[in-house]
Amino acid sequence: MNFTKVWNDIKNYFTNNYWGIILFFVTLIVGIVAIKIILNITRRLLSKSKIEHIAQKFIYNIIKVSLYLALILILLQLIGIGITGIMTAISAIVLALGLALQDNVSNLANGIILVSSKTLKKDDYITVDGFEGTVSEIHFLNTTIITSDNRTITIPNSTIVNNALINNNTFTKRRVNFSFSISYETDIQKARQIILDVMASNGKVYMENKPPFCKLKTLGDSALIFSANCWCDSEDYWDVYYYVTEKVFNEFKKNNISIPYNQMEIRLRNDEVIMPFDKEDLPKREEKIRQEEKKKFDLETFDFDINRLTKRERK
Repeated sequence: MNFTKVWNDIKNYFTNNYWGIILFFVTLIVGIVAIKIILNITRRLLSKSKIEHIAQKFIYNIIKVSLYLALILILLQLIGIGITGIMTAISAIVLALGLALQDNVSNLANGIILVSSKTLKKDDYITVDGFEGTVSEIHFLNTTIITSDNRTITIPNSTIVNNALINNNTFTKRRVNFSFSISYETDIQKARQIILDVMASNGKVYMENKPPFCKLKTLGDSALIFSANCWCDSEDYWDVYYYVTEKVFNEFKKNNISIPYNQMEIRLRNDEVIMPFDKEDLPKREEKIRQEEKKKFDLETFDFDINRLTKRERK
């Protein structure tokens, strides 16, 4: 290979097309800045609209991809590549990728279905395919939920659409179900009244339209089993559940109502049980030093509040 000839060709290209090269880089910089500003305005307009947050994010991402794709096409045209050929190549690539990535295409289509049908929205508590948690984001290919112990689970959109989905936040009210066991010698009416009184004592429980309910349900092998329920706001579900469970247990003890235990066989050991342990005291706590996150300037997320900036300058 003649490196001298190659170098001369490169040098001649830049010499003869320096205006085109300058135009290319100017278009690139101006285009990126313009896209950032357009996306910033789009984000602010969507946030003020009545569209669900998840749908806003989805629409925002589609606009973002479309704008950058348009910029790439313009830049390719500036360097002499025809758009017709580019579109033909893109169509062929999309077809090939569609065949190779059928699962991802299915997830994308199902993501559009989730957003358009408003099946889910941000902060919904869902159960699907053995997973449960609060919806955080719906992306092009998957949906992210956060579990109660603060773990992130990413579920393909096709899994959500093709499986039974339980949405615990579809309605503003939820019924809290309980099951309580008592011994056969217990006064049934007394135990039932205690359960009703406990549910009624919580101010988050509805009393008028949907009063608390409690009835004897099952004559078990070793216990009488009550079925009870009450209604509350969806956001108060777990607060009411834990409150009633704890208070009923305490009231049963206070009124000498016994809860039957399962029967089991116990054998005494004659040998000495040795349990090894570490004799050292607990180490002294050393606080972890955490670094504060540095905020990065980005035209997409920058808040163009002229009044706020003017106030700063006056100060």
